[in-house]
Amino acid sequence: MYYIGIDLGGTNIAAGIVDEEGKIIKKGAVPTGAHRHYSEILKDMADLSLNLVKECGLSLDDIHSVGIGSPGTPDNEKGMILYSNNIAFLNVPMREEIQKYIPKPVNIENDANCAAYGEYIAGGAKGTRISVTITLGTGIGGGVIIDGKIYTGAHHAGAELGHMVICVDGEQCTCGRKGCWEAYASATALIRMTREAAARDINGTIMKLVGGDISKIDAKTAFDAKRMGDSVGAAIVDKYVKYLAEGLVNVCNIFEPEVICIGGGVSKEGEYLLGPVREYVYEKFYCKQITPPKIIPAVLGNDAGIIGAAFLAKQI
Repeated sequence: MYYIGIDLGGTNIAAGIVDEEGKIIKKGAVPTGAHRHYSEILKDMADLSLNLVKECGLSLDDIHSVGIGSPGTPDNEKGMILYSNNIAFLNVPMREEIQKYIPKPVNIENDANCAAYGEYIAGGAKGTRISVTITLGTGIGGGVIIDGKIYTGAHHAGAELGHMVICVDGEQCTCGRKGCWEAYASATALIRMTREAAARDINGTIMKLVGGDISKIDAKTAFDAKRMGDSVGAAIVDKYVKYLAEGLVNVCNIFEPEVICIGGGVSKEGEYLLGPVREYVYEKFYCKQITPPKIIPAVLGNDAGIIGAAFLAKQI
C-alpha cells in the first residue's frame, strides 16, 4: 500500500508517493500561485498527485490515503484550514475539495508539524521521544513531537513557535503582532536585514555581490559577504545568529527536547550557522546540570513535509 503526501508552500506545491517504509518513490512540484482562489490551488494539488500515481504505474486502488501539510491552522476533524496568514486561506474546505478528485481518506496538518513528523519518522529525530523541528523559510515553522505524536494544542493551533515574541514592540509580523521570532530569524527577516544594510553601504561588498541590484539579495548573501571577510556581512550574520539562538533557547527551556532539527534554506549554511548558534544556546540554556539538546541540520530537507504528511494516517 502507498500514501500520497502533499506539502503546500507559499511558492511551490510538492507531492510524493510514499511507501510503507517512509521512502518517496516518486515526487514532483508545481508553482502554488498563492494569489489564486483556493479551489484552483487545491485542484493543482490533486492533479499533481494523480499524475504521480500514474507515473508510478499505480492506480488509486493502491493508495491508502492522502496527507496534506498546509500553512496555517488545520482542523482535521472538519477537514478544513481555518486560517493561514502566509497563504490567504480562511475556512478552506480542503478535504472536501481534494476528495472531488481523489476519493480517498484525506488528513490535514500544519506544514511545519508535518516536517517535524517526517524527521521523526525517517530523519534526524528518528528514535527520539521528544524532538522539535524548526524550518527557516518565508516564516519560521515549528513542529513538536512528543512520544511519537504531533503536539497540536487544544484546538490544532499549538506550537506556532515562529510567533513567540522575542522583542516587544519590535518588527511587524504578518500575524499582526510585533516582535515575533519569525520577524527576526526567518529567511525573509535575514533578507530584509541584509537589504537594509546594503542600502546604507552602496559601495560595499554586499552590493558588489549582487551587481548593484539590491533586489537580488537573498538569504545567502550576508553569509557570502562574511566569508569574504566583509565586516558588514559579518555583523548581519552575527545579529541573525543571536536572534535565531534566542528563540532556540526559549524552545529548549519550554520543551527540553532531545534534539532540535533545523531545516529550510538558511540551514544549508551548515556548521557556519549552527556552530555559533549552538555555542550561544548552550551558554544561555536554563539548566546547566543536564545534557542540552542536540542542534543538528534536518536530514530530509524538502522531503520531510511530504513524508510526514503521507504518514498522518498512521498517526491518526
